[in-house]
Amino acid sequence: MAHTGKAGRRKHTPTQSAEYKQNRKRTSSRKWIGLLAGVALGTVATQRNAHAQYAGQLSSIVMDANTGAVLSQTDPDLRRYPASLTKLMTLYLTFSALRAGTITLDQLVPVSIHAATMEPSKLGVVPGSRLTVQQAILALVTKSANDAACALGEFLGGGSEPQFAALMTQQARALGMSRTTFRNASGLPDPDQLTTARDLATLGRHLINDFPEDYHYFSTAAFRFHGRMIPNHNPMLKAYVGADGMKTGYTEEAGRNLVTSALRSNVRLVGVVMGASSNGQRTLAMADQLDRGFDAEGVAPVERPLVLARNIVPAHHHAGRVIVLAAAHSHAPLEVAEAPVGRRGVHHVRATPVANGHHLRLIGAKVHPATASTSKHTLHKAHATRSRT
Repeated sequence: MAHTGKAGRRKHTPTQSAEYKQNRKRTSSRKWIGLLAGVALGTVATQRNAHAQYAGQLSSIVMDANTGAVLSQTDPDLRRYPASLTKLMTLYLTFSALRAGTITLDQLVPVSIHAATMEPSKLGVVPGSRLTVQQAILALVTKSANDAACALGEFLGGGSEPQFAALMTQQARALGMSRTTFRNASGLPDPDQLTTARDLATLGRHLINDFPEDYHYFSTAAFRFHGRMIPNHNPMLKAYVGADGMKTGYTEEAGRNLVTSALRSNVRLVGVVMGASSNGQRTLAMADQLDRGFDAEGVAPVERPLVLARNIVPAHHHAGRVIVLAAAHSHAPLEVAEAPVGRRGVHHVRATPVANGHHLRLIGAKVHPATASTSKHTLHKAHATRSRT
Protein backbone atom coordinates (compact mmCIF):
# COMPACT_ATOMS: atom_id res chain seq x y z
CA MET A 1 0.00 0.00 0.00
CA ALA A 2 1.31 3.37 -0.93
CA HIS A 3 2.34 5.73 1.85
CA THR A 4 4.09 9.03 2.27
CA GLY A 5 7.51 9.44 3.79
CA LYS A 6 8.77 12.25 5.98
CA ALA A 7 9.42 14.38 2.92
CA GLY A 8 5.77 14.04 1.97
CA ARG A 9 6.55 12.32 -1.33
CA ARG A 10 4.31 9.40 -2.30
CA LYS A 11 5.90 6.02 -2.77
CA HIS A 12 4.49 3.56 -5.27
CA THR A 13 4.36 -0.17 -5.61
CA PRO A 14 6.44 -1.62 -8.51
CA THR A 15 3.31 -1.89 -10.64
CA GLN A 16 2.30 1.68 -9.91
CA SER A 17 5.85 2.88 -10.55
CA ALA A 18 5.90 1.21 -13.97
CA GLU A 19 2.56 2.76 -14.87
CA TYR A 20 3.76 6.15 -13.62
CA LYS A 21 6.93 5.98 -15.74
CA GLN A 22 4.95 4.91 -18.79
CA ASN A 23 2.52 7.82 -18.34
CA ARG A 24 5.43 10.23 -17.89
CA LYS A 25 7.02 8.89 -21.08
CA ARG A 26 3.77 9.27 -23.04
CA THR A 27 3.26 12.78 -21.66
CA SER A 28 6.84 13.76 -22.49
CA SER A 29 6.49 12.27 -25.95
CA ARG A 30 3.28 14.22 -26.56
CA LYS A 31 4.95 17.42 -25.37
CA TRP A 32 7.95 16.80 -27.66
CA ILE A 33 5.71 16.08 -30.62
CA GLY A 34 3.73 19.19 -29.80
CA LEU A 35 6.95 21.21 -29.56
CA LEU A 36 8.18 19.90 -32.91
CA ALA A 37 4.80 20.66 -34.45
CA GLY A 38 4.94 24.14 -32.97
CA VAL A 39 8.42 24.69 -34.38
CA ALA A 40 7.27 23.43 -37.77
CA LEU A 41 4.19 25.64 -37.72
CA GLY A 42 6.30 28.53 -36.48
CA THR A 43 8.74 27.97 -39.33
CA VAL A 44 5.92 27.95 -41.85
CA ALA A 45 4.46 31.06 -40.26
CA THR A 46 7.90 32.70 -40.29
CA GLN A 47 8.31 31.84 -43.97
CA ARG A 48 4.91 33.26 -44.75
CA ASN A 49 5.61 36.34 -42.68
CA ALA A 50 8.94 36.74 -44.44
CA HIS A 51 6.91 37.35 -47.57
CA ALA A 52 4.30 39.51 -45.93
CA GLN A 53 5.82 41.22 -42.90
CA TYR A 54 7.19 44.16 -44.88
CA ALA A 55 4.17 44.56 -47.15
CA GLY A 56 3.43 48.25 -47.46
CA GLN A 57 6.48 49.08 -45.33
CA LEU A 58 9.21 50.95 -47.16
CA SER A 59 12.92 50.64 -46.61
CA SER A 60 14.83 53.63 -47.93
CA ILE A 61 18.11 55.47 -47.72
CA VAL A 62 19.90 58.40 -49.36
CA MET A 63 23.69 58.68 -49.43
CA ASP A 64 26.15 61.22 -50.71
CA ALA A 65 27.76 59.31 -53.57
CA ASN A 66 31.17 60.86 -52.93
CA THR A 67 31.49 60.68 -49.16
CA GLY A 68 29.05 57.91 -48.28
CA ALA A 69 27.38 60.15 -45.70
CA VAL A 70 23.84 59.02 -44.92
CA LEU A 71 21.42 61.92 -45.42
CA SER A 72 18.19 60.08 -44.58
CA GLN A 73 17.10 56.54 -43.85
CA THR A 74 14.04 54.49 -42.93
CA ASP A 75 14.55 50.84 -41.93
CA PRO A 76 17.59 50.58 -44.23
CA ASP A 77 18.84 47.32 -42.71
CA LEU A 78 15.75 45.12 -43.15
CA ARG A 79 16.74 42.13 -45.24
CA ARG A 80 14.53 42.13 -48.31
CA TYR A 81 14.29 40.59 -51.77
CA PRO A 82 16.22 42.71 -54.30
CA ALA A 83 14.27 41.60 -57.40
CA SER A 84 15.97 43.08 -60.48
CA LEU A 85 18.18 45.36 -58.41
CA THR A 86 20.27 42.17 -58.41
CA LYS A 87 21.33 43.13 -61.94
CA LEU A 88 23.37 46.02 -60.54
CA MET A 89 25.86 43.47 -59.23
CA THR A 90 25.73 41.53 -62.51
CA LEU A 91 26.66 44.79 -64.23
CA TYR A 92 29.37 45.57 -61.66
CA LEU A 93 31.13 42.29 -62.41
CA THR A 94 30.65 42.84 -66.15
CA PHE A 95 32.28 46.28 -65.96
CA SER A 96 35.09 44.78 -63.88
CA ALA A 97 35.73 42.12 -66.53
CA LEU A 98 35.69 44.77 -69.28
CA ARG A 99 38.27 46.86 -67.46
CA ALA A 100 40.44 43.81 -66.81
CA GLY A 101 40.32 42.98 -70.53
CA THR A 102 39.00 39.47 -69.97
CA ILE A 103 35.96 40.27 -72.14
CA THR A 104 35.14 42.87 -74.80
CA LEU A 105 31.93 44.72 -75.68
CA ASP A 106 31.62 42.99 -79.05
CA GLN A 107 32.29 39.50 -77.67
CA LEU A 108 29.43 37.09 -78.26
CA VAL A 109 27.50 35.69 -75.31
CA PRO A 110 25.85 32.30 -75.95
CA VAL A 111 22.23 31.79 -74.91
CA SER A 112 21.60 28.48 -73.14
CA ILE A 113 18.27 26.70 -72.77
CA HIS A 114 18.35 27.74 -69.11
CA ALA A 115 18.81 31.41 -70.01
CA ALA A 116 16.21 31.36 -72.77
CA THR A 117 13.55 29.94 -70.45
CA MET A 118 13.81 32.71 -67.84
CA GLU A 119 10.51 34.37 -66.96
CA PRO A 120 9.76 37.91 -68.18
CA SER A 121 10.83 40.63 -68.43
CA LYS A 122 12.99 39.30 -71.27
CA LEU A 123 14.32 39.95 -74.77
CA GLY A 124 12.98 36.63 -76.05
CA VAL A 125 16.32 35.27 -77.23
CA VAL A 126 16.27 31.60 -78.23
CA PRO A 127 18.58 28.74 -77.22
CA GLY A 128 21.69 28.58 -79.36
CA SER A 129 21.53 32.25 -80.35
CA ARG A 130 24.07 34.85 -79.28
CA LEU A 131 24.13 38.49 -78.29
CA THR A 132 27.06 40.78 -77.67
CA VAL A 133 28.24 41.82 -74.25
CA GLN A 134 27.13 45.36 -75.01
CA GLN A 135 23.66 44.22 -76.09
CA ALA A 136 23.38 42.30 -72.81
CA ILE A 137 24.40 45.38 -70.82
CA LEU A 138 21.84 47.52 -72.63
CA ALA A 139 19.14 44.88 -72.17
CA LEU A 140 19.77 44.92 -68.41
CA VAL A 141 19.70 48.70 -67.96
CA THR A 142 16.64 49.27 -70.16
CA LYS A 143 14.29 46.29 -70.26
CA SER A 144 15.76 44.52 -67.23
CA ALA A 145 15.85 41.38 -69.36
CA ASN A 146 16.16 38.23 -67.27
CA ASP A 147 17.25 36.04 -70.18
CA ALA A 148 20.11 38.43 -71.01
CA ALA A 149 21.12 38.63 -67.33
CA CYS A 150 21.23 34.85 -67.01
CA ALA A 151 23.22 34.47 -70.25
CA LEU A 152 25.69 37.11 -69.09
CA GLY A 153 26.00 35.44 -65.70
CA GLU A 154 26.70 32.06 -67.26
CA PHE A 155 29.22 33.67 -69.61
CA LEU A 156 31.14 35.32 -66.77
CA GLY A 157 30.71 32.36 -64.43
CA GLY A 158 32.36 29.79 -66.66
CA GLY A 159 29.05 28.39 -67.87
CA SER A 160 27.42 28.24 -64.44
CA GLU A 161 24.95 30.79 -63.08
CA PRO A 162 25.30 29.45 -59.49
CA GLN A 163 29.06 29.86 -59.78
CA PHE A 164 28.55 33.43 -60.97
CA ALA A 165 26.16 34.06 -58.07
CA ALA A 166 28.91 32.95 -55.68
CA LEU A 167 31.19 35.52 -57.30
CA MET A 168 28.46 38.13 -56.86
CA THR A 169 28.24 37.40 -53.14
CA GLN A 170 32.02 37.43 -52.83
CA GLN A 171 32.13 40.83 -54.53
CA ALA A 172 29.37 42.08 -52.26
CA ARG A 173 31.49 41.22 -49.22
CA ALA A 174 34.50 42.97 -50.75
CA LEU A 175 32.42 46.13 -51.12
CA GLY A 176 31.17 45.98 -47.55
CA MET A 177 27.69 44.64 -48.37
CA SER A 178 27.61 42.41 -45.30
CA ARG A 179 23.89 41.56 -45.35
CA THR A 180 23.59 40.59 -49.03
CA THR A 181 23.51 37.13 -50.59
CA PHE A 182 23.00 36.42 -54.28
CA ARG A 183 21.69 33.20 -55.80
CA ASN A 184 21.21 34.20 -59.44
CA ALA A 185 22.15 36.92 -61.93
CA SER A 186 18.66 38.23 -62.67
CA GLY A 187 16.83 38.72 -59.39
CA LEU A 188 14.08 36.24 -60.11
CA PRO A 189 12.65 34.93 -56.81
CA ASP A 190 14.87 32.86 -54.56
CA PRO A 191 14.17 32.76 -50.81
CA ASP A 192 17.89 32.97 -50.03
CA GLN A 193 18.59 35.97 -52.25
CA LEU A 194 18.46 38.89 -49.83
CA THR A 195 19.86 42.37 -49.42
CA THR A 196 19.18 45.69 -47.69
CA ALA A 197 18.63 49.25 -48.82
CA ARG A 198 21.93 50.23 -47.21
CA ASP A 199 23.86 47.53 -49.08
CA LEU A 200 22.29 48.55 -52.39
CA ALA A 201 23.20 52.20 -51.82
CA THR A 202 26.76 51.03 -51.23
CA LEU A 203 26.67 49.11 -54.50
CA GLY A 204 25.27 52.11 -56.34
CA ARG A 205 28.08 54.32 -55.01
CA HIS A 206 30.70 51.84 -56.16
CA LEU A 207 29.21 51.53 -59.64
CA ILE A 208 29.43 55.31 -60.00
CA ASN A 209 32.89 55.75 -58.53
CA ASP A 210 34.61 52.53 -59.60
CA PHE A 211 33.45 52.58 -63.24
CA PRO A 212 32.88 56.19 -64.34
CA GLU A 213 33.62 55.18 -67.94
CA ASP A 214 30.65 52.79 -67.93
CA TYR A 215 28.12 54.69 -65.82
CA HIS A 216 26.66 56.34 -68.95
CA TYR A 217 24.87 53.08 -69.78
CA PHE A 218 22.38 53.75 -66.99
CA SER A 219 21.06 56.86 -68.75
CA THR A 220 20.25 54.93 -71.95
CA ALA A 221 16.70 55.83 -72.99
CA ALA A 222 16.37 53.02 -75.58
CA PHE A 223 18.41 50.74 -77.80
CA ARG A 224 17.78 48.84 -81.02
CA PHE A 225 17.84 45.04 -80.85
CA HIS A 226 17.08 42.92 -83.92
CA GLY A 227 15.02 45.71 -85.47
CA ARG A 228 13.09 46.52 -82.28
CA MET A 229 13.47 49.62 -80.13
CA ILE A 230 13.78 48.55 -76.50
CA PRO A 231 12.84 51.48 -74.21
CA ASN A 232 14.07 52.14 -70.70
CA HIS A 233 11.26 51.83 -68.15
CA ASN A 234 13.03 53.66 -65.31
CA PRO A 235 10.62 56.56 -64.65
CA MET A 236 13.12 58.66 -62.72
CA LEU A 237 15.18 59.38 -65.83
CA LYS A 238 12.35 61.55 -67.12
CA ALA A 239 10.50 62.46 -63.96
CA TYR A 240 13.27 63.87 -61.78
CA VAL A 241 15.64 66.69 -62.68
CA GLY A 242 19.24 65.49 -62.41
CA ALA A 243 18.47 61.76 -62.34
CA ASP A 244 20.73 59.80 -64.71
CA GLY A 245 20.42 56.14 -63.55
CA MET A 246 20.13 53.42 -62.12
CA LYS A 247 17.65 50.51 -61.87
CA THR A 248 14.10 49.39 -61.13
CA GLY A 249 13.04 46.05 -59.63
CA TYR A 250 9.78 44.21 -59.08
CA THR A 251 8.47 40.84 -58.00
CA GLU A 252 5.27 40.12 -56.13
CA GLU A 253 7.26 39.07 -53.06
CA ALA A 254 9.66 42.04 -53.15
CA GLY A 255 7.28 44.82 -54.07
CA ARG A 256 8.52 47.68 -56.21
CA ASN A 257 12.16 48.59 -55.71
CA LEU A 258 14.30 51.39 -57.10
CA VAL A 259 17.88 52.66 -56.99
CA THR A 260 18.39 56.17 -58.38
CA SER A 261 21.39 58.45 -58.71
CA ALA A 262 20.95 62.16 -59.36
CA LEU A 263 23.39 65.02 -59.84
CA ARG A 264 22.67 68.66 -59.02
CA SER A 265 25.19 71.48 -58.54
CA ASN A 266 28.08 68.97 -58.52
CA VAL A 267 26.46 67.06 -55.68
CA ARG A 268 25.62 63.45 -56.50
CA LEU A 269 23.23 61.41 -54.38
CA VAL A 270 22.29 57.73 -54.44
CA GLY A 271 18.82 56.79 -53.21
CA VAL A 272 17.17 53.42 -52.60
CA VAL A 273 13.48 52.62 -52.12
CA MET A 274 12.37 49.05 -51.45
CA GLY A 275 8.93 47.51 -50.98
CA ALA A 276 6.66 50.15 -52.51
CA SER A 277 3.12 48.99 -53.21
CA SER A 278 2.81 50.82 -56.55
CA ASN A 279 4.99 52.41 -59.20
CA GLY A 280 3.61 55.82 -58.29
CA GLN A 281 4.42 55.41 -54.60
CA ARG A 282 7.92 54.24 -55.49
CA THR A 283 8.60 57.22 -57.78
CA LEU A 284 7.23 59.81 -55.37
CA ALA A 285 9.03 58.32 -52.38
CA MET A 286 12.30 58.47 -54.30
CA ALA A 287 11.73 62.03 -55.51
CA ASP A 288 10.81 63.23 -52.02
CA GLN A 289 13.82 61.68 -50.33
CA LEU A 290 16.23 62.95 -52.98
CA ASP A 291 14.76 66.46 -52.58
CA ARG A 292 15.39 66.24 -48.84
CA GLY A 293 18.91 64.96 -49.49
CA PHE A 294 19.81 67.82 -51.81
CA ASP A 295 18.34 70.25 -49.31
CA ALA A 296 20.53 68.77 -46.57
CA GLU A 297 23.55 69.25 -48.86
CA GLY A 298 22.67 72.91 -49.39
CA VAL A 299 21.56 72.51 -53.01
CA ALA A 300 18.82 74.93 -54.09
CA PRO A 301 15.44 73.25 -54.73
CA VAL A 302 14.36 72.60 -58.32
CA GLU A 303 10.77 72.70 -59.50
CA ARG A 304 9.36 69.31 -60.43
CA PRO A 305 9.31 68.71 -64.21
CA LEU A 306 6.46 68.07 -66.61
CA VAL A 307 4.30 65.26 -65.24
CA LEU A 308 2.28 63.08 -67.57
CA ALA A 309 0.02 60.06 -67.37
CA ARG A 310 -0.77 57.46 -69.96
CA ASN A 311 -4.14 57.27 -71.64
CA ILE A 312 -6.94 57.56 -69.07
CA VAL A 313 -9.48 59.21 -71.38
CA PRO A 314 -12.84 57.76 -72.51
CA ALA A 315 -12.87 55.18 -75.28
CA HIS A 316 -13.86 57.63 -78.03
CA HIS A 317 -10.50 59.38 -77.74
CA HIS A 318 -7.52 58.15 -79.70
CA ALA A 319 -5.93 55.11 -78.08
CA GLY A 320 -2.48 55.60 -76.62
CA ARG A 321 -2.77 59.38 -76.35
CA VAL A 322 -0.73 60.96 -73.59
CA ILE A 323 -2.58 63.46 -71.39
CA VAL A 324 -0.75 66.45 -69.91
CA LEU A 325 -1.58 66.77 -66.23
CA ALA A 326 0.82 69.49 -65.16
CA ALA A 327 3.75 71.44 -66.57
CA ALA A 328 6.78 73.25 -65.26
CA HIS A 329 7.89 75.59 -68.02
CA SER A 330 11.35 76.16 -66.56
CA HIS A 331 12.62 72.75 -67.71
CA ALA A 332 13.31 71.66 -71.26
CA PRO A 333 11.55 68.42 -72.23
CA LEU A 334 13.43 65.36 -73.39
CA GLU A 335 13.73 63.58 -76.66
CA VAL A 336 15.28 60.30 -77.70
CA ALA A 337 18.36 61.10 -79.75
CA GLU A 338 21.29 59.16 -81.18
CA ALA A 339 24.20 59.26 -78.77
CA PRO A 340 27.69 60.29 -79.83
CA VAL A 341 30.21 57.54 -80.41
CA GLY A 342 31.23 56.11 -77.04
CA ARG A 343 34.70 55.23 -75.87
CA ARG A 344 34.50 51.86 -77.58
CA GLY A 345 33.04 53.12 -80.85
CA VAL A 346 29.41 52.12 -80.41
CA HIS A 347 26.12 53.99 -80.65
CA HIS A 348 23.07 53.70 -78.47
CA VAL A 349 20.09 55.90 -77.76
CA ARG A 350 20.20 58.28 -74.83
CA ALA A 351 17.94 60.92 -73.35
CA THR A 352 19.05 64.48 -74.16
CA PRO A 353 17.45 67.90 -73.50
CA VAL A 354 15.81 69.80 -76.33
CA ALA A 355 15.27 73.54 -76.15
CA ASN A 356 11.80 74.74 -77.09
CA GLY A 357 10.82 71.25 -78.21
CA HIS A 358 7.44 69.55 -78.04
CA HIS A 359 8.57 66.18 -76.76
CA LEU A 360 6.89 64.79 -73.67
CA ARG A 361 8.12 63.21 -70.48
CA LEU A 362 6.40 60.23 -68.95
CA ILE A 363 6.20 59.32 -65.31
CA GLY A 364 4.96 56.23 -64.18
CA ALA A 365 33.99 38.32 -63.75
CA LYS A 366 36.32 38.83 -61.18
CA VAL A 367 36.08 40.23 -57.70
CA HIS A 368 37.11 43.87 -57.80
CA PRO A 369 38.54 45.11 -54.47
CA ALA A 370 37.12 48.34 -53.09
CA THR A 371 39.77 51.05 -52.86
CA ALA A 372 39.70 54.65 -51.80
CA SER A 373 41.35 55.74 -55.04
CA THR A 374 38.48 54.60 -57.23
CA SER A 375 36.26 57.34 -55.87
CA LYS A 376 38.58 59.93 -57.36
CA HIS A 377 37.71 59.05 -60.96
CA THR A 378 35.61 61.55 -62.89
CA LEU A 379 32.84 61.00 -63.54
CA HIS A 380 6.26 48.92 -64.19
CA LYS A 381 4.35 47.72 -62.63
CA ALA A 382 4.77 44.61 -64.77
CA HIS A 383 2.62 44.16 -67.87
CA ALA A 384 1.63 40.75 -66.49
CA THR A 385 1.81 39.31 -63.01
CA ARG A 386 4.59 37.00 -64.16
CA SER A 387 6.76 39.89 -65.36
CA ARG A 388 9.62 40.75 -63.05
CA THR A 389 11.57 43.93 -63.75
